[in-house]
Amino acid sequence: MAKDVVQQHDRTCCGVIQEAKYQAREKHAQRTKPQPWIILKFTILITAGIIGFASYVYIGRLCVPMMLKHNGALGTQATGIVFLVVICPLLIMVIWSYAKVVFTPPGYAKEFVSPSAEPTFPTPPPAHPSEAVNDIGGTEYEPTSTDRSAEKDLKPARRASAPRSSVSTPIAAHTRERVHSRTLPEESDANVGVLDALPPPISSARDLEQGLGSTSRSQDAAPLPLFSRRPPTTPVLLPQYRYCYKDGHIKPFRAHHCRACGTCVLKYDHHCPWVGQCVGARNHKFFVNFVFWAALFCLWIFATLLALVVKEGSKPNSNLDPLEIVVIALAGAFGLFTVALFVSHVHLISLNQTTVESLGFRTITEREDATLAQMHSWYHFGAKKRTRRQWDSEWGRIGKEGNMWWLGSKRENWEAVMGRNIWWWFLPIGHSLSDGKTYPVNPRFDSEGRWRRRAEWPSGLR
Repeated sequence: MAKDVVQQHDRTCCGVIQEAKYQAREKHAQRTKPQPWIILKFTILITAGIIGFASYVYIGRLCVPMMLKHNGALGTQATGIVFLVVICPLLIMVIWSYAKVVFTPPGYAKEFVSPSAEPTFPTPPPAHPSEAVNDIGGTEYEPTSTDRSAEKDLKPARRASAPRSSVSTPIAAHTRERVHSRTLPEESDANVGVLDALPPPISSARDLEQGLGSTSRSQDAAPLPLFSRRPPTTPVLLPQYRYCYKDGHIKPFRAHHCRACGTCVLKYDHHCPWVGQCVGARNHKFFVNFVFWAALFCLWIFATLLALVVKEGSKPNSNLDPLEIVVIALAGAFGLFTVALFVSHVHLISLNQTTVESLGFRTITEREDATLAQMHSWYHFGAKKRTRRQWDSEWGRIGKEGNMWWLGSKRENWEAVMGRNIWWWFLPIGHSLSDGKTYPVNPRFDSEGRWRRRAEWPSGLR
């Protein structure tokens, strides 16, 4: 009966979507070889072709006929001259910034770190004497899901397995299912490897007290209440949690392994197919410059060309160029895309977060939303706001004081990526202030990368 119910659930729409998601995730996890070079760089030709096509239609089929006073031109000679004077600098900036982001490597960790042996994890003490070998020479019993919560954060394939009892209990089976279902970020993400910026979310309150990361906390610290903010306690700054098993070296801070490129990238933000490589420490500034100028380029073409085409279309016996209609559609679509991309990157840079790191903060926020839903009814908005304010007063704000790489202000975060020279903010020149290998750690975190309560911060920051 229960089996029929499960099968019936699997045949539903949600079950099919969930199964497809798991299959896609497994397919990405099994991919060990980087994408071929021709596939990575093919989109560069597509992008260059789109820019060239839009420029030809706008200049050659719109501005030039107006300047030469051809019959059927959509505007006057003065209009054509003004449009040409505006579009040419925009086109130059788009090509210049795009070339900079394409030909500037993001920074690869293998060029700065040497291969090393896999760091060893300290063996955690048994949580209960019953897990040790018993007096009659038998093996340890299968632990419950909370007794080995810290062990789940270790690399399953690299961790030495202890002997286990051959007797399978329902609790033991449930434990194995949870261990195998909770994968590392390396196995669950399509692009990146082991994430060292933010640890995976914890699953229970006991993770805070018995995990490997909780060993350095003070022994007399008061336990957290049932409903409270529970930041991850994985010591992500330790070499054991920054080791890349694919490249065989310890990654620098904020570096991640990109499966598409097949290597670790310094301050990995994301893999952008439109530039044929990753966006990282060395080319993130140029990527923002390109997105900014591309947004202006697309919006100018869309607004001016659309206005003239609508004006011409309202006349009787109008003769519209179909290529201009195509360019309007392309400029509108890419204009919305580049504007949204620019706004999101400006926001992340002001918080000193990469795209990958922001996903970790989103996970923490979603988990807190679920906790607030258990504490208060859905319509108690004021109570939820007061509870979150109380948590912020105890810990600090998620993504700001709770960001390991927060520099103290949005201006400092922005200048760390875009530079202190204002011209560097708009022109594809200069470089970021960081070398991509070392980053100052927020003093609100301990030396191993755990977020501390406000009472444990340095006195000047409380």
